[in-house]
Amino acid sequence: MTTVNDTTLNKSGTAPNKSGARADRTTATATTPAVRLADIAVRFRTKRKDVTALSEVSLDVARGEFVAIVGPSGCGKSTLLKLVAGLLAPSAGEVALGGEPVRGPRRDIGYVFQRAALLDWRSARRNILLQAEMRGLPAAAARARADELIRMTGLDGFEDAYPHELSGGMQQRVALCRALLHEPPVLLMDEPFGALDALTREQMNVELHRIWRETDTTVLLVTHSIPEAVYLADRVVVMSPRPGTITELIDVHLPREREYAATLATTEFHEATGRIRELLGAAGAHD
Repeated sequence: MTTVNDTTLNKSGTAPNKSGARADRTTATATTPAVRLADIAVRFRTKRKDVTALSEVSLDVARGEFVAIVGPSGCGKSTLLKLVAGLLAPSAGEVALGGEPVRGPRRDIGYVFQRAALLDWRSARRNILLQAEMRGLPAAAARARADELIRMTGLDGFEDAYPHELSGGMQQRVALCRALLHEPPVLLMDEPFGALDALTREQMNVELHRIWRETDTTVLLVTHSIPEAVYLADRVVVMSPRPGTITELIDVHLPREREYAATLATTEFHEATGRIRELLGAAGAHD
């Protein structure tokens, strides 16, 4: 069984402070992990056989921490996000958000998928505000929050544009704004930039990292890109082939503020990406 506990967290319950990567928290609330997976297993039955998707997965994610999850296709990465969101119940073990057991779909998370999934007949702003309508949030406050997020993500001037008038990167910015509108403490991202071209993906990595620094939201990101995982995260979870379990947790020894090109040239970046490739046994296959 792979367990993450005091060996990877400070006494305060936060991730290790590496060149300003995370400040210690001293309140009792802050010591409770934002996300806890305890001895998780997921099993399901197909027409042909029983399948174990995840086995003996344990992980604590500190408040405000950015954790990336990488691993072979079919190892259960997306399943982990569904467990945290309450969209799937574990066959064994327990999932908790902020110390509260997850017993069903949660409203206190944000979720960004690979496809932006915007409504074609609604403008960018109205797609963002769909979150407020579904949750019954106060209209004036929601509009003010939407305008703040539009500025934060560089969508100024495109608020009234429709999805077909936006590039793929802009559509994902709208989806990110929608997920953050209600200021969720935990943001789940399932390969959100996988369909973008390389240059746009780099730009989105930079934007996401900046937004994370400004909001201090807890982020769990599933990605097939090792460089993306290391550039963005405080820690990288490396999964084994199915049944998925945690092979190793990689601490990313980089400062909180990371200039993209300079970060990719550092020894720390190359050491982390090299170790992950070694663990996955497919050097260069996940670039």
